[in-house]
Amino acid sequence: MRGQTAWMAQKDLLLPWLTVLDNVLLGARLRGTLKSEQRQRALDLLASVGLGEYCQALPASLSGGMRQRTALLRTLMEERPVILMDEPFSALDALTRLRLQNLAARMVRGATVLLVTHDPWEALRLGHRIFIMKERPAQLSKVFLPPGTPPRNPDREVISSLYAQLLDQLVEKGNG
Repeated sequence: MRGQTAWMAQKDLLLPWLTVLDNVLLGARLRGTLKSEQRQRALDLLASVGLGEYCQALPASLSGGMRQRTALLRTLMEERPVILMDEPFSALDALTRLRLQNLAARMVRGATVLLVTHDPWEALRLGHRIFIMKERPAQLSKVFLPPGTPPRNPDREVISSLYAQLLDQLVEKGNG
């Protein structure tokens, strides 16, 4: 799957000597394929997540949430058919988390995404299939198939009902 996969670790792994913009464009720079359209797209994305004024800042000057947003954009800029994400929204406040979940859901449409999260609400909001894991080494405990298309609206009565069902599954399997 070489060249097919983008990966976002739980830690942001930003390169401290690169600016926010250069971190977001890192993949294209390393491949030698950086174009002005990608640079403009990165600037537009940074502005859309509240980092437009920080594009020339170094990671050391950013908060944890700002670093997380930068790392997420770096991953999403790769536009790969397979995307692996480990707790990509964990360092974000609730409102920023919702906005970035919506952005990510739009940008990865059509890709295969493996999202690791410890947040059942997040899994329910974003997942097509939720695999409940247990034990070490990890074993598949249950598969939960929520109806509808992600990102699901958190205000809907349906999602509250599904959330209760998912929590029941987690507690039943000793994963709570």
